[in-house]
Amino acid sequence: MAPEPFDAESPGNVRAAEVSLESDDLAKDMEFLETRLGFRLDAIFPADHPRVAVMSGHGQRVRLHAEAPSTTGVRIEFAGASPPLEVPRTEHAFVVRRLADGDPWVVGRAGMRYRDLIPGRLGGAIIASHIRIPDAGPVPDLVHYHAVAFQLIFCHHGWVRLVYEDQGPAFVLKAGDCVIQPPQIRHRVLESSANLEVIEVGVPAEHLTTMDHDLALPTVVPRPDRLFAGQRFCRSQADDAIWTPWRLPGFEARETGIGAATGGVASVRVTRPAGQMAEDNWTSHDADILFAFVLRGSLKLRGEGSTAHALTEGDAYVIPPNMKTAFETPSADLQLLEVSLPSDFNTHVHQD
Repeated sequence: MAPEPFDAESPGNVRAAEVSLESDDLAKDMEFLETRLGFRLDAIFPADHPRVAVMSGHGQRVRLHAEAPSTTGVRIEFAGASPPLEVPRTEHAFVVRRLADGDPWVVGRAGMRYRDLIPGRLGGAIIASHIRIPDAGPVPDLVHYHAVAFQLIFCHHGWVRLVYEDQGPAFVLKAGDCVIQPPQIRHRVLESSANLEVIEVGVPAEHLTTMDHDLALPTVVPRPDRLFAGQRFCRSQADDAIWTPWRLPGFEARETGIGAATGGVASVRVTRPAGQMAEDNWTSHDADILFAFVLRGSLKLRGEGSTAHALTEGDAYVIPPNMKTAFETPSADLQLLEVSLPSDFNTHVHQD
C-alpha cells in the first residue's frame, strides 16, 4: 500500500531531521556519543552485525553509517513515508553449516556474540543466528522492538531473564524453552547466566531494531491474548513437553504451539529418535523454508547426489523444497530444532 501523501511545506508533516555521518568504528563512535555527549540509541540495523545506528540528544539526531551512506549531510523523514515490511523471495539452497569449521563470532547489538547459521540467508528471506553471552549478570539492553514477520528465540544452554509487553512479569527462559517475538512487541533482555547460548531465527534476514524509551516493562495490565500484526506471544517450556510421532518415520517431536500463535506463518518443533528407523528413509518436503539446528547428539545427513554430512551439536542445515534427503546413524541422544515456514507443509516418504 502506498504511503499517504504529505505536504513537504508543512512543518507538522516532518517526523525527524537528522545528520547522516560515516563512521570508521561504529561501536567506538556510539560509545563516545553516549558516554561523553549524553546521546541515546534510538535504532540499530542489523542486530547481528550493525552497520547503521541512529542516536539522539540535545534536540539533535545523528545517523552513523559503518559504510559510506548513499547521502550525506542532513536527512529529513516525513510522517507517513515509511515503507511496508517486505520479505524477499526465497532463493532456495541446500546449506550445511558446521560449528567445527570455526566460523567467526561477531559482536552485535548489546554486546552479544553472533554466529551466522545461513550465510547466504536464502536471498535475504531469513536469518538464523547462534548467539552467545559469555558473562553472567545484567545485559546492557533497552526496551526495543523489531520490524519482522517472524522471530524465534530458543534457549540452547544456560538461562536468560526476559520481559515482554502485555505478558506479565519478567520470566526465565531456560535450556529447551523458546518464545516467539511477534512483530513490534516491546521487550527487553534483563540478565543471563554465564555462557548463555540461544538460537534466533528472523524473517526477513535484515530488519530494523528500534528503541522505545517511553514504555516501562512490565506493563501494568497483562493482555496475553493480544495480537501483534495477527500474531500472539507464545512461550513453550521443555518441562511441559508432550511427545508425539513426527513427520519422519522413527522419530517423535514436541509441539511448541507456535504454528497456531503465528496464524500459520511458521512452526517450531524439537524432535528425537523413537523406535526403529527404516534403512532407506529418503524423504522430501514442500515447505518454502526448512531449517534445523542440532541441539545434541549426532547424525549423518545425506542429500540426493551428494556425500553424507556428519553433523554434531552446534551444526545447522537448510533443506530446499522437493530435494530428497536421508538421515543416517542418528545417535540415541539426538535432538533437532526444526523451524519451517509456513507451519503446514507436506512430507513425502520415498520408497525407491
